[in-house]
Amino acid sequence: MPREIALADAFVPGLLLVFVACLLMLWVVDTIVGRFGLYRFVWHPPLFRLAIFVCMFGAAGLLLFR
Repeated sequence: MPREIALADAFVPGLLLVFVACLLMLWVVDTIVGRFGLYRFVWHPPLFRLAIFVCMFGAAGLLLFR
């Protein structure tokens, strides 16, 4: 994957696309976890969401530099 991507005549970092993809995946995971009521087992749901996002974004970012 290139380091910069041309988007409407502007160069954006490649991690921006990874960030948006991780946000979409987080939205799906959040919907599934909320639908099945699994948040009742979590102490602090917003902190849990942030931790899930950081893990997904970190893993995807490391795959970018492979």
